[in-house]
Amino acid sequence: MAFTEFRPLDDKSLIEYIKATPSLSSKIGDNFDNLTIKEVGDGNLNFVYIVIGASGSFVIKQALPYVRCIGESWPMTKERAYFETQALKEHGQLCPDHVPEVYHFDRTMSLIGMRYLEPPHIILRKGLIAGIEYPLLAAHISEYMARTLFCTSLLYRSTTEHKRDVAEFCGNVELCRLTEQVVFSDPYKGSEYNRWNSPYLDRDAEAVREDNILKLEIAELKSMFCERTQALVHGDLHTGSVMVTLDSTQVIDPEFAFYGPMGFDIGAFVGNLILAFFAQDGHANEGNDRKAYKEWILRTIEETWTLFYKKVTALWHQHKDGSGEAYLPEIYNKPELQQLVQEKFMKDLFHDTLGFGAAKMIRRIVGVAHVEDFESIKDASNRATCERQALELAKILLKERRNFRDITEVVSAIKKIQS
Repeated sequence: MAFTEFRPLDDKSLIEYIKATPSLSSKIGDNFDNLTIKEVGDGNLNFVYIVIGASGSFVIKQALPYVRCIGESWPMTKERAYFETQALKEHGQLCPDHVPEVYHFDRTMSLIGMRYLEPPHIILRKGLIAGIEYPLLAAHISEYMARTLFCTSLLYRSTTEHKRDVAEFCGNVELCRLTEQVVFSDPYKGSEYNRWNSPYLDRDAEAVREDNILKLEIAELKSMFCERTQALVHGDLHTGSVMVTLDSTQVIDPEFAFYGPMGFDIGAFVGNLILAFFAQDGHANEGNDRKAYKEWILRTIEETWTLFYKKVTALWHQHKDGSGEAYLPEIYNKPELQQLVQEKFMKDLFHDTLGFGAAKMIRRIVGVAHVEDFESIKDASNRATCERQALELAKILLKERRNFRDITEVVSAIKKIQS
């Protein structure tokens, strides 16, 4: 069966596709007896199939020519599958322990075949809702972010290499424009796609749309998002894009990947941990008040940034005489000057992280796509209390991010909201 043009696959045609694709059929030992196929694409954009045979397994992800959660009224390029594949391969080379292997890519079919992250792997967001502690999460995610961001930046690479890859990923413009719209524009104006926990948050949503200082700050972040090609970022690194067990952390779904500001990835992850923190009171019950778990989330937030800082600066020191062209060793040739450069770079990156994290939090409360952390709280009034606290913290971080000196002050601000 030839697949010479794009067509959405279903269970039956997927089997035919696998049979015609040696790189996939070999993963299940070319054995199609008792093959199980399950569609699990609960995200906003794609079909995702888990394929399990007696001799092996894999995941098939197919991009559709529209936004799945909206329908054909919102067209979307299928080319995002190509950029996802490129990002998985690049990040997989840099950090193989935390990125699933790609087995197959078909550009015509906008289809990726990759490693199946078998149980007990679950989506991190679901683990956070369930109150599960992941003792290695901060260590793993900081390693992933440090290696992928540092090694695709001018701290490590030449400008020739960098511009070549920037040009390549500029092709992912449609998904960047989607982010521009839903993160940096829609929440701050009237939009048909915006929604919130009405009527409880009606005034809160209106306040966001009428806050001039907030609009000035979000404009600066949008400009940075659009213009700054600092590193190859995942582009959508929330807690729904990470799969975990107690000793494994795997980053998936980099279809929004592009060359952009490092803080966009770090902020997305930290911002989603903060959302998970504020949602915990909505999941508390008589048997578990979630107080100890909230403390674990706060420690994880603090450790994620602290470890990231240490790992990036260690990589920087290790490669200070390498091919990176941001800070040439013949210019930055004194230890005290190198330290000054690092301190300024990391301070600016910290403030970028807080700004982008806050922007991601706001869009998840009054924008188009919300988070299960809040949505799974059954009582709407209780949910609104949790959401309002998160929104208050996000506005503080966005407006006052340059006043925060370190991550411990951010944790203190989070605690103060609930005091």
